[in-house]
Amino acid sequence: MLRTLTCLSACVFANLNVTAETAGEASAFQWTPYDGAEISFDVLRKGKPFGTHVVRFDKTDAGDLTATTDVDLKVKIGPFTAFQYRLDSTEIWRDGRLVSLQGRTNDDGDKSAVTAAFDAGALKVDGTAFQGTVDAPIIPSSHWNINQVRSDRMLSTEDGEILEMNIVPKGREQLQIGGETISANRYLLDSDIDIDLWYDDLGRWVKLTFQARGQEIEYRLSDLY
Repeated sequence: MLRTLTCLSACVFANLNVTAETAGEASAFQWTPYDGAEISFDVLRKGKPFGTHVVRFDKTDAGDLTATTDVDLKVKIGPFTAFQYRLDSTEIWRDGRLVSLQGRTNDDGDKSAVTAAFDAGALKVDGTAFQGTVDAPIIPSSHWNINQVRSDRMLSTEDGEILEMNIVPKGREQLQIGGETISANRYLLDSDIDIDLWYDDLGRWVKLTFQARGQEIEYRLSDLY
């Protein structure tokens, strides 16, 4: 589960805005994180409730953006908890650049952590799986950033590992979200674990699926943001 949830990303964008270049994308991406924005997914395992994945955004008066991710997954058998996964991470962005990251994970008792800070054009990373300097630009594996579909590496928010990946566009699909029908672009993120991601024409992250131990995990967006 450690690898499954956060193997993703890399690439910084000025003012968190990008232009559509990938085949199948119909227009320029318009969505940017705003103060108080929230992305809230219900997570399903084999079609049944498994937990939640929530990303919240806050902006300071100086313009810094904080993105806070909380993942809480749990399998219960009667009154007993058979499996539990927790991930908490905080990103700070300044002028479109990641300047700080803190993350900690409890994967059913296996704990890992990462801290990173921008200095002299690079990120200094201190993580359970990697300690060293990473050339910027790079973004963490928190999924909300549409630029991860243009990337070939990623910084794990679990343990700081730098992971290689290949992105394969899979075409457009219609999704039902909060009573609305929207068009979305689907991508296969080919890494240690294959993950399918969907982003709409505004650049909003709207869906995620992957296979874990032969079981399908699906992120279902509660409401459009």
